[in-house]
Amino acid sequence: MKKLLSLVLALAMLLCAVPALADVAADVEAGQALTHDELVEKAKAETGTFVVYGNTSRISTAAEAFAALYDIPFESNNLKDQEIYTKLRNENGNAAADMVMIQDGAQLTDAIDEGLVINFVPSEVKDALDEADQQPALVHQYINKLFIYNNLGESVPAIKNVWELTAPEMKGNVIFKNPESEKVNMNFLVMCTKPEWADKLAEAYKAWKGEDIDLGSYENAGYKWVAEFLDNVTFGKSDTSIAEEVSQETAAGKIGLFVLSKLRSSSVLTDNLTVAQYDATANGYAVEPFAGFMYPMYTMVNTKATRPYTAMLFIEYLMTQEGFQPWGKSIGAYSPNPAITVNEGDLTIDVWKGTLVMEDAEYILDSFEVEDFILQHCQK
Repeated sequence: MKKLLSLVLALAMLLCAVPALADVAADVEAGQALTHDELVEKAKAETGTFVVYGNTSRISTAAEAFAALYDIPFESNNLKDQEIYTKLRNENGNAAADMVMIQDGAQLTDAIDEGLVINFVPSEVKDALDEADQQPALVHQYINKLFIYNNLGESVPAIKNVWELTAPEMKGNVIFKNPESEKVNMNFLVMCTKPEWADKLAEAYKAWKGEDIDLGSYENAGYKWVAEFLDNVTFGKSDTSIAEEVSQETAAGKIGLFVLSKLRSSSVLTDNLTVAQYDATANGYAVEPFAGFMYPMYTMVNTKATRPYTAMLFIEYLMTQEGFQPWGKSIGAYSPNPAITVNEGDLTIDVWKGTLVMEDAEYILDSFEVEDFILQHCQK
């Protein structure tokens, strides 16, 4: 009897949950056609605390300004990517976020397929955005991780070709956050093995050595570069600590691969650092075949949202000049909305896209064996 009662209760809970998820999906579909004023009216009619999850501390700054503008009680949570995905899968009802800001397109694709999150593109900005930045998820910003080197001393590694980072003299002088602890770093390395980038790496090798690449046992030039790059790498704990370390006067000859936005930090001695791509642009050459990588940050409505219209209004806000301010006030974050321009002295998003490795979620999802290969070279 107890087992039967438990089964009935579980079934009842499931049946109760389904309409709630369906309602959020219907709300988002309706919200796609609403004007700003209509969205505000719908959001203000909702009750309870508006809850946000994000993997960046600046989400709290944006949420606070948004909440003050519309007089909405809010709670923001700065979490790591995997924590957010875990919470999306495990939480129910009022414990869940209404909206999430998150990276890693491959894992997000899975979350969409599982019905954990729903895409929303505000009508106010839809026509201004490229279609690729709207589907399957709305891109709020692009973030770049670049080769940035210490410019002191006689051994300045003015990187013009990424194969230089595999040279014996660079062993221990290249610093990168372990791809085991940050998925976007893993995604970058996986992308290097994609035939498109592997071919470019093969061409870059010939330009560097003056001879065709000998792959040996490697499947393509991407695998070879990844393996030899990682063999020279010292893993840093965070992009902040890497930027701090590379910028020290005692770090002549060192180079890091970390987010450009870390140059805003007061603890980083920026005068001692040179961004390889900035140097290349100023002096009329290219870093072959890439100067780092770039990945998107997405905004999504949670299918368990209790304030879905507020979530949609906040997403709309984040795509405006005002809402983008917490990120746009410094370098290293780029809105797909062309009305939001880059900071003076920085390069445009189109230039960055043409010089950096970009994520391909489909290729990453189909490349589990590549991750195993990478992890083997991370275990030093």
